[in-house]
Amino acid sequence: MRVKMVVAYDGTNYCGWQIQPNGVTIEQKLNEALTDLLQEPIKVTGASRTDAGVHSLGNVCIFDTNTRMPAEKISYALNTRLPEDIVVQDSCQVPESFHPRFSKSRKTYEYRILNQKFRNPTRRLDTHFYYYDLDVEAMQRAAAYLVGEHDFKSFASTGGQAETSIRTIYSLDVEKRDSIITIRVKGNGFLYNMVRIIAGTLIKVGAGEILPEEIPAILEAKDRSAAGPTAPAKGLTMIGLEYEENPAN
Repeated sequence: MRVKMVVAYDGTNYCGWQIQPNGVTIEQKLNEALTDLLQEPIKVTGASRTDAGVHSLGNVCIFDTNTRMPAEKISYALNTRLPEDIVVQDSCQVPESFHPRFSKSRKTYEYRILNQKFRNPTRRLDTHFYYYDLDVEAMQRAAAYLVGEHDFKSFASTGGQAETSIRTIYSLDVEKRDSIITIRVKGNGFLYNMVRIIAGTLIKVGAGEILPEEIPAILEAKDRSAAGPTAPAKGLTMIGLEYEENPAN
């Protein structure tokens, strides 16, 4: 049977999702724990190959197994074998045709900025610290230009394997509560480092280094050097995926 899992993790101590030759990854830990639990070789396939240091509340992965253990029970048994910074939130059986990357979905990410004079040691792992006051209203105006279908080539790092750089952003909200600025973006897919580059560009807008009205020209340039820097990984959290068709049986 094919099993779908929803996985949350603190990415601080990992070299990203995808298996690497020179570092420990989320995928590696899941494969090892599942192989031990089910007593057969297991390899998971993830929806999003998050980078080193990036967190998740709801990444999705699948694997095929011959086990007789009910799919919904696997999450409970697996969590006793995983490190405390990786937790399976749900497991269920899905059709053999379901694939987490190729099934139509909406992905949601949040980028969090700690915007105050001094660092907060309790938020050092899941926020990007920025001590100059940021103009949230300007960031909101800039964000509005990115909503819709665009060619996001200016907002993609080199090295990505996407066939096209055209993506659709359904919503892009910027809000500040206390000292945390949250950039929340929902789209049909994202290019390599796209969310972190959007965050880095909006930070430049908030700092007054880029005007909100310059965003259309940055998009039109289709040139990575036209946009802002890639914001640090630790501020990024994958919130989750919504599939257009419910894959669960």
